[in-house]
Amino acid sequence: MRLFGLTGGIASGKSTVAAVFRAEGVPVIDADEVAREVVMPGEPALEAIVAAFGPDVLLADGTLDRKRVGALVFDDASLRAKLNAIVHPAIAARSAAHFARLEAEPLVCYDAALLVERGMADAFRPLVVVAAPRDLQRARLVARDGLTESEAEARLDAQAPVEAKIAAADLVIHNDQDPTTLKERAHAALAEVRRRLLT
Repeated sequence: MRLFGLTGGIASGKSTVAAVFRAEGVPVIDADEVAREVVMPGEPALEAIVAAFGPDVLLADGTLDRKRVGALVFDDASLRAKLNAIVHPAIAARSAAHFARLEAEPLVCYDAALLVERGMADAFRPLVVVAAPRDLQRARLVARDGLTESEAEARLDAQAPVEAKIAAADLVIHNDQDPTTLKERAHAALAEVRRRLLT
């Protein structure tokens, strides 16, 4: 099995690219989905979050109130570090289990928004970065998530600038046109990944 990485800023079009890879038969492990798995009721990470942040972070059905936790940690670096210390090891362990399950696959993609920020880019080469202009990301966040312009800007500011992701990239997919063009570029990028890893 050969692993490669996919990353990009929020509302960059990364999910569309991941869908193209899946359609071409490449399993994609989505770090966001793994992050949701490890905080399900009964999971040790959820119990640790409740111990650290209190029972108010749970919804009535016992699941994690992700919006509440997000609001708590967004502007507080120390609380964010406390949450990350609980969640990131759990995500890494669960991701490793998913990789092991797919070891018979020739190629597997790891899709994670923070690969560059967390210094993990070199573990997933070649690294494919989806890059969109900031004004397009902001407009998508407002339309998709119902954020205000200032809320969207705050979300964008919380991530590494796209230039840092591009600097770490082996392949860049520029999402600056229409969805059809993005998908064509995703197919071309995957063909290059296959050339580098499988030939």
